[in-house]
Amino acid sequence: MAAAGGGYVEMLKTRHAARLLTGTLVGRLPNATAALAIVLFVRAEGGSFTLAGALSAVYGVANAVGQPLLGRAVDLYGQPRVILPSALLTALGMGLFTMVGLDPLPLSYLAMIVAGLFAPPLEGGLRALWPSVLKNEDDLHAAYSLDAIAQELIYVVGPLIVTRIVALWSEAAALNALHLMGVVGALAVVTSPPSRKWRSAPREAHWLGALRSRGLLVLLGTFFFIGSALGSIAVAAVSYGDGHGGGNVASYLLSALGVGALIGGSVYGARQWPGSPEQRLRVLVTGLAVLYVPLLLVPGVVAMTVLAGVAGLFLAPSLACAFVVVDRHAPRGTVTEAFSWLVTSFGVGAAIGTAFVGPAVEYGGSTAGFVVAVGSGAAALLVLLIARGSLQAPATVSTVVARSENDRNGAVEPGFSAGHQA
Repeated sequence: MAAAGGGYVEMLKTRHAARLLTGTLVGRLPNATAALAIVLFVRAEGGSFTLAGALSAVYGVANAVGQPLLGRAVDLYGQPRVILPSALLTALGMGLFTMVGLDPLPLSYLAMIVAGLFAPPLEGGLRALWPSVLKNEDDLHAAYSLDAIAQELIYVVGPLIVTRIVALWSEAAALNALHLMGVVGALAVVTSPPSRKWRSAPREAHWLGALRSRGLLVLLGTFFFIGSALGSIAVAAVSYGDGHGGGNVASYLLSALGVGALIGGSVYGARQWPGSPEQRLRVLVTGLAVLYVPLLLVPGVVAMTVLAGVAGLFLAPSLACAFVVVDRHAPRGTVTEAFSWLVTSFGVGAAIGTAFVGPAVEYGGSTAGFVVAVGSGAAALLVLLIARGSLQAPATVSTVVARSENDRNGAVEPGFSAGHQA
């Protein structure tokens, strides 16, 4: 991929840049692997797929609720006072879960709520820090591009780490080890000078905030169903693995999905593309929905792994394009809030998909699980097509300054060149 601006190497040479990027990625490992690790732990404890899906869904919903709340707390009190305590609390919540197992079950659900609710807002925190760390637009562009690509790696490496720890120790050890890594990653970020010095600028207040944008509401509906598709695939992959020799099969599928997203994001960011971001998003989500369909074939492990990789190709491009569309449709002064709602919508969708696919897998096997994913992808596309009038290119786009710490998308989208808009 053609690196943005001055290039990734030059950007990473900037003081604190590599530390912040690495710390954030390590700190987000628990969140990226939770769906798989929770399902594996519940199954090892003798629980059903339905129960595993329900507990994972509770974690996901709590996480989706917590992200905007913790993000606002960061704006008010700074990063160290919020991110590190929340990382410790989420690790304690997951530790409690592994101690009590599935009995008593109410305590298991409480542990999932604590673990999900306090997952630290590292992704938004990193994007708020970049403008204070990088002193020119070229490096800022490279940072956002590398940030988006590198995050796909945790979805490739994460499942492999989970299954490796399970093979060496146990499912409980995997959950605890990953959350210990999360604390270490958060500590690396919040002890850095940029994190300790960072303060949020005042933001415009409104009782509806970013939700007064009809275009944003369409995006939230779309990415709710895309999140649902991914949550469904995580559980369906475990069921498929159980029926095809167990072991690392589920991790192969989920890692292949991440590799596909990584490849797709790299290709998408390497060149300019015609049309408005709104038009492009409809094309990308169409590709995403269509490429989920071959998963219904559920062939042998090798072929299924290839299909999973193909299914991931349009994921990262869809997300990258959505970031620009959010920036264009967010009401003035609400860009950070708008991105928080996008994360929440995606997370709630993943949680609902995880919960809904549990009974489907229980009664119809992995094929039924992938049917849920295909249906969710189709629903995402349907939302975009039905509400296309509300998601037209705006007459005037956001004029948020690229270096504002409140702009989570304050750089040129990879492959585009008109200021910080597409």
